[in-house]
Amino acid sequence: MHAYRTHTCAQLTAADAGSDVRLSGWVHNKRDHGGVLFVDLRDHYGITQIVADSDSPALEVMEKARLESVITVDGTVKARAEAAVNPNLPTGAIEVFARAVTVQSAASDLPLIVNSAEDYPEETRLKYRFVDLRRERLHRNIVLRSQVISSIRRRMIDKGFTEFQTPILGASSPEGARDYLVPSRLHPGRFYALPQAPQMFKQLLMVAGFDRYFQIAPCFRDEDLRADRSPEFYQLDFEMSFVTQEDVFQAIEPVLAGVFEEFANGKSVTPAGSFPRIPYAEAMLKYGSDKPDLRNPLIISDVTSHFEKSGFGLFEKIVGGGGKVRVIPAPATHEKSRKFFDDMNDWARREGFAGLGYVTRKGGEFGGPIAKNHGEEGMAALYAELGLGENDGLFFAAGKEKDAAKLAGAARTRVAEELGLIEEGCFKFCWIVDFPMFEYDEDAKKVDFSHNPFSMPQGELEALETQDPLAIKAWQYDIVCNGYELSSGAIRNHKPEIMYKAFEIAGYSREEVDGNFSGMIEAFKLGAPPHGGSAPGIDRIVMLLADEPNIREVIAFPLNQRAQDLMMGAPSMVSARQLRDVHVRLTEQPKGSPAEMTGMTGSATERDENPGENR
Repeated sequence: MHAYRTHTCAQLTAADAGSDVRLSGWVHNKRDHGGVLFVDLRDHYGITQIVADSDSPALEVMEKARLESVITVDGTVKARAEAAVNPNLPTGAIEVFARAVTVQSAASDLPLIVNSAEDYPEETRLKYRFVDLRRERLHRNIVLRSQVISSIRRRMIDKGFTEFQTPILGASSPEGARDYLVPSRLHPGRFYALPQAPQMFKQLLMVAGFDRYFQIAPCFRDEDLRADRSPEFYQLDFEMSFVTQEDVFQAIEPVLAGVFEEFANGKSVTPAGSFPRIPYAEAMLKYGSDKPDLRNPLIISDVTSHFEKSGFGLFEKIVGGGGKVRVIPAPATHEKSRKFFDDMNDWARREGFAGLGYVTRKGGEFGGPIAKNHGEEGMAALYAELGLGENDGLFFAAGKEKDAAKLAGAARTRVAEELGLIEEGCFKFCWIVDFPMFEYDEDAKKVDFSHNPFSMPQGELEALETQDPLAIKAWQYDIVCNGYELSSGAIRNHKPEIMYKAFEIAGYSREEVDGNFSGMIEAFKLGAPPHGGSAPGIDRIVMLLADEPNIREVIAFPLNQRAQDLMMGAPSMVSARQLRDVHVRLTEQPKGSPAEMTGMTGSATERDENPGENR
């Protein structure tokens, strides 16, 4: 017999009745029924009920074993009485009568209870993550993550993609988020950067003659954390040669739709080949966001023209100054009290906006200050244009175009949530396309890239030389699902003369382009194919499939919101010798650190902002 187990805790069935078995696992739960002890034994695979009574020499050992102790049980499989069968367990038709028990590892007091769904502070859960991972929901999420990655890898290979690995230690890039830097021991004063994405390397693989690349790539970005963002994350990174935007869509839609269908657990999924394509400008107008949740049926409209000459002076002033007025319908709100509308206005103010105007309507009668000032006739015309009914309310977002769009988008979501309008049980995908190549930076008072500087502009060099930069669209696209951006991608700019011109428009000299992106620009001068790709986020995919609101719930060992590993104590202080090895000198250390004990002093803030100067 095997030293630890003949079966897992999910294998035994009624067909095994009478068999002698050995099981190992954690003591999940205990129930003492007056001389008869029932123990739920748990391993990675499931749970088996163990029974010991006064006739069993195992009883005393099992009585003393605390929850989460690891034990090995020798016993005989017995069929449960029909009334005692547990249909919710794969092993619910049997139990194991224990003859002998060996304690492999005794557990002390637990920081959190594994067999309970009780919530615990995130600090506790992350500090004792190895215990938290034993809990059913989190354990299931991490298994799901593994299954999703395996499915993605299989589907990509079936689509003709080849998996490659790209470097982890690379050069810092002036674009994007902050890099995580790694000092070099062999090259004093120089630093590697952990990859924010394998962007340049995957493009260079296309230049090298490979045709369809992918990898499940680790990426690192030193940026502020949110519920759907982690400083260390994984993405399905892929690139293709000799492709148009449409080719990229046709390649990745079946992969994403297939994975979601496989793990959707009964929810509907937008079929491959039918992901809606929504231009960026349309998305910002209709949804107030470039990552619209299509489960929400509400559509934003621009009604600026109705307030060019209106009795409502505030809106007239906004429109006269070049602003916009956007509206969000609130259908069938005739039975809502005035408080509902006032609460929405208060919510907008808490979110940092000036406020959210509204009009009420009940049985065709308009109410509220905007209706009073705009007039019955004006409101009737507005409602007729929007196709609204006699019992529909209306919310107004007014201001500069970007501000009005942002408020309208947030209000669209809030109204739909409050009214219970968001469709359940579905995953709705779309593409956002036709992003602007450039935008005007109000702070710097200059034209700059709006999305991705390495995208091919639509119209290529001719567009850059003849069109208003702010009118030029790029071959850029995002994949969005249920309001989450899963990835950004683009058809790449593979022609040096177009790249130089695009950067020139954004205020960069030829010398700056050569200095910052020498590897890529030189490669493109030696023969580069047209190419493009994208990189859907693995963590966000699993987060959606697991129906989790926080990305940390689908990562085995995540950092907290301050980018700390509470379990391992990272980031940690290092010794003076380690710092000397990599030619780094700190000018201040927190008290009690290894470096402080050697007499080193200085400013941690300066170190973070200027790592190259504090050596």
